Amino acid sequence: MTDDPHEPGPPWQMDWTAEARRRFDDMPAGGHRLVLAVRAELITAADPYYRGIDADAGLPHWITVRPLASTSPDGPHIAHLAGGRGWLVFTFIRRHADPQITVTDAFWV
Repeated sequence: MTDDPHEPGPPWQMDWTAEARRRFDDMPAGGHRLVLAVRAELITAADPYYRGIDADAGLPHWITVRPLASTSPDGPHIAHLAGGRGWLVFTFIRRHADPQITVTDAFWV
């Protein structure tokens, strides 16, 4: 993030691929609540990818966020939910006019 007042900031837009949305819709109520809580954290974060050295410090204890591949820190990220009971895979595209988070996979056990 820059300090440019013209640079867009949170809340970010969030969209879902059709498959991820179908999986979300099929989750039980407990999974739904946790996914919606993660969504709230992601769309309000100053930068959904990089939140400082202790990246998960501001998140509830049941959410961890990290790059899907350590070799691609600017690529897709994964939010693990409830100690691995579920996850969301998402990308954050910092477009100037319409920055957006896109969920590409959702899973709940």
